[in-house]
Amino acid sequence: MSAELSILDLFLLASPLVKTVMLILLGFSIASWAMIIQRRKILIAARNQLQQFEDKFWSGADLSKLYAEVTAREHIEGIESLFVAGFKEFARLRKSNLNTPQAVVDGTHRAMRVALSREVDNLETHLPFMATVGSISPYIGLFGTVWGIMNSFIALGAVEQATLAMVAPGIAEALVATAMGLFAAIPAVMAYNRFTHNVEKLENSYGNFMEEFSSILQRQTSAAHSNAQ
Repeated sequence: MSAELSILDLFLLASPLVKTVMLILLGFSIASWAMIIQRRKILIAARNQLQQFEDKFWSGADLSKLYAEVTAREHIEGIESLFVAGFKEFARLRKSNLNTPQAVVDGTHRAMRVALSREVDNLETHLPFMATVGSISPYIGLFGTVWGIMNSFIALGAVEQATLAMVAPGIAEALVATAMGLFAAIPAVMAYNRFTHNVEKLENSYGNFMEEFSSILQRQTSAAHSNAQ
């Protein structure tokens, strides 16, 4: 047997079970990287949208015109969905009989809270899968390694004189499973931690906007209620 073996050679020489483990880990790695790339794009877009909308919102734009501008678009997401949900409920409650300032503000706040929960759920899509890959991949790889090394030692028991050259390829192909487990787990864990932090920052920003927007609507409702009396 050649003293130098490539990763492909080690895969081809591995037992069927170890090959299955390697293929599972390879699938985990490919799926994880695809989700990492997708989540990164989505979170960057959400952060940019947050900045652009807040700049427009705090520039003193008329809320009715801003609402019409946002709802004119076909796809509404992120902080814009909170604004639309809040302003829509605000307008609906203002037209109802239960138009006391506190009732209007409470209803608006509940509508935005539901929208916030929905947006956070969207941002956290695929994060549990990354956490799962990061948690179980090393153990799956270790299982393949233990199985491969066990088979190597069982094979050694069938020969009278064992040498390092005989056992080394079997151990090497088994250790590849552990390496693949780490290769799948490390990027997934790093991405999960980073993306979770980014989602928390976005959620805090959305929550701050929600409270500030509620305060603005409360002031408007209180002023209108005072003028009506």
